[in-house]
Amino acid sequence: MGKRIGIVTGGGDCPGLNAVIRAVAKSAWRRGWETIGIVGGYEGLLAPQCTRPLAYQELDGLLVRGGTILGTANRGRFSAKVGHGEMRQLPRELLEETRRGFDSLGLDALVTVGGDGSLTIAQQFHEFGLPVVGVPKTIDNDVGGTVVTFGFDSAVHCATEALDRLHSTAESHQRIMVLEVMGRYAGWIAIYAGIAGGADVILIPEIPYRLDSVIGKIRDREQQGKHYTMIVVAEGARPENGDFVTAAGAQANRETRLGGIGASLAAQLEQATGKEARSVVLGHLQRGGSPTNMDRTLCTMFGAKAVELIAEQAFGQMVAFTGTHIVGVPLRDAIGTLRTVPRDGAYVWTARSLGICLGDH
Repeated sequence: MGKRIGIVTGGGDCPGLNAVIRAVAKSAWRRGWETIGIVGGYEGLLAPQCTRPLAYQELDGLLVRGGTILGTANRGRFSAKVGHGEMRQLPRELLEETRRGFDSLGLDALVTVGGDGSLTIAQQFHEFGLPVVGVPKTIDNDVGGTVVTFGFDSAVHCATEALDRLHSTAESHQRIMVLEVMGRYAGWIAIYAGIAGGADVILIPEIPYRLDSVIGKIRDREQQGKHYTMIVVAEGARPENGDFVTAAGAQANRETRLGGIGASLAAQLEQATGKEARSVVLGHLQRGGSPTNMDRTLCTMFGAKAVELIAEQAFGQMVAFTGTHIVGVPLRDAIGTLRTVPRDGAYVWTARSLGICLGDH
């Protein structure tokens, strides 16, 4: 008999969400299954429920469309991560209400698309007895169990293009340009874009920086006749023995909003060097727009694999990319470890080999 599966997108938006929705719905349709979209994040499962059918005929154009046609949410009752990533257990009454909503929709399984927070919720659903399969989504690329998450490549493309544009204005005015990028507590966007965009300094959360190291790099460039400096800083970067820079005060049932390190660093460098410094914050530009070809392909593979896992009744699993294959891995393993840039890995080694300052030497 045909199944009815639900799909929900949670957490922050990013390029590729619609491509996953399309892949899940198309793969399910080929098996004779029905797909129901849960609108507005997990809240859409609760009364008054908010859903929409995802008929095969309605999937045109989703592959290239940014955002999510189902909407999403990263705050409210369904928040499994608060503060600086601390775990929060959902109340039992909320889980029971979710199960009633799941049953009233006649669902056989739920595909949950999200980052570490949304997948932590999915794991709690699984432990409560709901048949769920996860799909890893985040521009931060920090979910464990997979080599890469979708949305990351699109965000790196945006950051690299910004660096390309900033180079010309930095050189023209002989300025220090500081580009602040997203990533939370992982420096993947910063180090990928920094290397690809020819940055002189890359500051990431994994390597606490010393201000005098960055100043030294600027002065070395001055002596070599390079009168401008390009700096990429991840929003979660922080100085040695320093704390994170946050964009807003702590809010209940929500993770801390990082941001502001770019402006802070630019002001310090201008005062220390006497050179004009400017900061640019890409912010949500990294989340918008059409997904890159890599993300479109990854999303399509992830969506197809999610449906296969449901067919195998391999619940409590997350789809993952190993570098050569799309596989299922236990959700509990994926959410248990924040995937960060290895200090002794290829990206850090490459940056050092090129003379890029990482703030620690």
